[in-house]
Amino acid sequence: MLHSANSGMIVERTVQVRGEFHSESRRFARELAEYINTRYQEVAGVFVYEETFGTKDLIHWLIHLKSMDHYETMVRMGSRDEDYRSLFGREWVPEEKGGGGWARMVLDGTLRETVLLPQFWGMYGTHVDGETERQSEVYRRQGAEVTLPPARHQTTQPDELLLHSGNAGILIHRTAEILYDFRSEARQFAREAAEAINDNLAGEATVLLYEEAFGPMDRIHWLIHMKSLSTYQRLLQLHVQNESVRDIFFRERAPEKGGVTWARMFTQGSYLDTALTPHHWGLYATGDQADETVVTGGEGEAS
Repeated sequence: MLHSANSGMIVERTVQVRGEFHSESRRFARELAEYINTRYQEVAGVFVYEETFGTKDLIHWLIHLKSMDHYETMVRMGSRDEDYRSLFGREWVPEEKGGGGWARMVLDGTLRETVLLPQFWGMYGTHVDGETERQSEVYRRQGAEVTLPPARHQTTQPDELLLHSGNAGILIHRTAEILYDFRSEARQFAREAAEAINDNLAGEATVLLYEEAFGPMDRIHWLIHMKSLSTYQRLLQLHVQNESVRDIFFRERAPEKGGVTWARMFTQGSYLDTALTPHHWGLYATGDQADETVVTGGEGEAS
């Protein structure tokens, strides 16, 4: 199963659904994900999340792909796979609520996608030490075929302790925008901060770093995979008690540029955390899977 640690590309898709279709929208989201996971498991893995503390009824899909090449397969699904197309043509809203398909359940203009690529050294013309970036798979691979290394390569956590989007109890999506003057230094900080958590809280948390493609330049994304919500308290404790971790944040970097700590390498106010809970049936007072009655498009049959 493709997930955040072994995929070469992640598409985060979000949409705001109408509160009156609280339950119907979740069934649509889950069935769409399950169809892709079942029929296209070699191409993509899809998980559905709810915002833990943020905007209610804002649904998140994380669509994990092997590579950008496989996104073309997803595009072709929309025009060639009739079973997939039928999910969008189905009447998800029951007649007692006026009937309607998926489009009636969502607010216009709120469907958005963000593309995340696993970060590797030297990416987007950044510098480490002149040698580390030459060790990446992208640098060493010859020929026209390009494969991005999955985020798994960023940590030495053993597989049995690795947390990812497929097994984490809570996922924190952290974003920040880097000042252009510190493009390289900020990425080194981001990787060091992630690996410090991975080294000290293996089995409780795994942090992986991604770059945003097709959006604002130099916006980076951490996915902080936690065993449970209470793990967040362990993160707070780690950053207070562990001197080596604290040094990552207070150490001056880039002396040739006047010397800065992490706080001066990012745009003020650009740090944003969003906590995501994996969706399960009945979450946030939505209906159970068995409770929902859905009318199939054109046939009027309950499923």
